Amino acid sequence: MEELKRLNKFISETGYCSRREADKLIEEGRVTINGVVPEMGTKVSLEDEVRIDGKLITEKRGKSVYLAFNKPVGIECTTNPDVRNNIVDYINYPTRIFPIGRLDKASEGLIFMTDDGDIVNKILRARNNHEKEYIVTVNKPITDRFIQRMGNGVPILDTITRKCKVEQVSRYIFRIVLTQGLNRQIRRMCEFLGYEVTALKRIRIINISLDVPVGRYRDLTPAEIKELNKLISDSSKTEEASLPKPKTENKRPFSNKPKSTGRNENGNRNRKGDFRKRK
Repeated sequence: MEELKRLNKFISETGYCSRREADKLIEEGRVTINGVVPEMGTKVSLEDEVRIDGKLITEKRGKSVYLAFNKPVGIECTTNPDVRNNIVDYINYPTRIFPIGRLDKASEGLIFMTDDGDIVNKILRARNNHEKEYIVTVNKPITDRFIQRMGNGVPILDTITRKCKVEQVSRYIFRIVLTQGLNRQIRRMCEFLGYEVTALKRIRIINISLDVPVGRYRDLTPAEIKELNKLISDSSKTEEASLPKPKTENKRPFSNKPKSTGRNENGNRNRKGDFRKRK
């Protein structure tokens, strides 16, 4: 019996983009299967002809790429070639890769680049609780109350941020470790407390620390990849991982062990085609 895969999973496994980006491409009608625009949730086999913007995509050959990149300020974390100063053009890697998550244009620091769509979902899912560490500079002197309030949770984007570890480094600089990735989270948290972020650098993601100059990248070592896969091995890659947890989640004490919101799959075009749909 031939193996069937969901279309977004098939696309991510070719190294073309992440599953999230594949979903967007499908929703935008840019993907075809055997010449027909599919619905979300469609499954495909190796016998099907999958094209994106008319270009045939095929299974990936060889080892996956995993890079640690020190993103400069001003570079956009997008694969869209029409966006000026996009991260893909800046790196100019010889094969197609894409970023795992985002780092604001005004921010710098560590971001992973890969062609492995599965690892993207494991790292990004909100309930996987993977740590990301930042060094942040603000526009006025930091107080003990600021540190306390940042660590206990701040109301932004119709929610309360998770409790997190926050440490003062100097008069204007603090270190923060997050286990969630709300849009412009640190900047919004500071803004709520009356501070403005003047510089933000991500220095660690899970077990990988920033150790390359700005604008440079390196391959993750086999040992780093092995440890990373071990740390995310229990992570969910499903939509269930994006569902909210009970509020008791914030009771977790900080430790050095590694610990985004869900998306709906609706609003898609209903088109016919001689390929398989999810039951």
